[in-house]
Amino acid sequence: MVKLIGYIVLTLFLSVVRLQAQADLDPPVAPVLELVSVDHLTGNVEISWSRSPSPDVSGYVVYLYKNNEGYELDTIYNPAATSYLRTNSGSGYYSESFVVAALDTAENISPLSNMLGTVYSSVQIDTCNKRVEVRWNSYSSAPKEVTEYWIYYSVNAGSFADSVKVGPEMTNLTLTDFIVDAQYCFYVKASLSGGLCSGSNKTCLQTKMQRPPEWINADYAKVVTDHDIMLSFTSDPMSEIRSYSLEKKTGIDGQFAQIYSFTNIIGSILYADSEADVSKVNFYRLKAINNCNKTVTLSNLASNIVLAVNQNEEQINLSWNPYRSWRGIIDSSLVYISTGKVLSERYSLSPTDSSLNIMYSSLMYEASQPEICFMIRYVEASNPYGTNGETRSQIACIPVTEKVTVPNIFTPDNNSVNDLFRPVLSFTPISYRLVITDMKRRAIFETTDFLESWDGTRSGVPQTEGVYLWFLNARTPSGRELVRTGTVTIVHNR
Repeated sequence: MVKLIGYIVLTLFLSVVRLQAQADLDPPVAPVLELVSVDHLTGNVEISWSRSPSPDVSGYVVYLYKNNEGYELDTIYNPAATSYLRTNSGSGYYSESFVVAALDTAENISPLSNMLGTVYSSVQIDTCNKRVEVRWNSYSSAPKEVTEYWIYYSVNAGSFADSVKVGPEMTNLTLTDFIVDAQYCFYVKASLSGGLCSGSNKTCLQTKMQRPPEWINADYAKVVTDHDIMLSFTSDPMSEIRSYSLEKKTGIDGQFAQIYSFTNIIGSILYADSEADVSKVNFYRLKAINNCNKTVTLSNLASNIVLAVNQNEEQINLSWNPYRSWRGIIDSSLVYISTGKVLSERYSLSPTDSSLNIMYSSLMYEASQPEICFMIRYVEASNPYGTNGETRSQIACIPVTEKVTVPNIFTPDNNSVNDLFRPVLSFTPISYRLVITDMKRRAIFETTDFLESWDGTRSGVPQTEGVYLWFLNARTPSGRELVRTGTVTIVHNR
């Protein structure tokens, strides 16, 4: 009987144990992972969740989630726990993903929660195009929707006071306005519905790049021969760029094309364009080229002056295009004229003038060469870089008019009207000889000075009224020999 009672008690005990064991096999409900966020100052990851609604939860297990599998990081034996701090995180190198699970008193594990990954940010500099690009991965929009991203940055270890906001669809930001040779640090913050935020790691770089020239000054474009235009440029000497491209176009409607490239250049550049058409306006500019063959700085324009000279009867008209375009001002506009072998300054004009009329008679007696030549010269002032330019047009010439006009009558009666006789030349002769004789070919007057006149006397004795012969031999500036002869009549007024 005792054995039977014992058997019954044992059977009942085992049944209770079996029933209890069967109940403990039910896992708790999974918690909801609410937020993962990186502290950009420490690199630690803050993980937050909402508690499992199951009544017998004894704690939570935090997993690192990789390749669709959870790898246990820690178990928190506290049913009220809703957060965990992940130290020694790799969030500064990549995005880390996490899940959590609830643990009940029977050591049953709930299914894994939803997965959330950290925002990982990175930054790189494009030295070719002078831009800094910040990139990050999207933060999950479940269970909280991403409403926007904020990108915070600091300069040279300063505070993260500056920020840029972009839309929730964005995963990159490009900065083009930044300081060269400075340390920039960034972190990204995803703003979520409900007021939560998920921050990223901090990422930094040194904005080291070739220092481009702050300026390139086109000093001048100066005509130096019939087919050469001398160019001068000055570049910022602090630049680290040593490669430049010289471009040219002819006429306003032309297209710029490279005519020469320079390497290992510091400071000043001189170049003679020996293929220029100096009768046309040519425009030049210099470009600084970085290591990626990109233009980083462009000079102002330089253009040659084209002078046109036209003669209409007794008037010579000069016209030219104004110089363009110095960074300073045109201090003076000068007209040079050569009636012999040397150009000399003759007129100083207003910087706004682009034409001048000159009477031929004011120059003709100076002409001692076959042509009278002209040139325009501009001088710059107030250049902001201290490189005041000076430029010259091509030399434009007109032929000397080689005319001889001889009066046929004069009245040497000392009344200051038509008292003298001499041939009038439109040029300065290289050689000159004038002889006057009576009708019997007896010499009365002779001179080799083309400006000397006959006063109607012979050795101071007035000659009688009548006809006299003159003989002229002159060599013109062009080398042509003129031989002329004729008569002149003396008339005494009574």
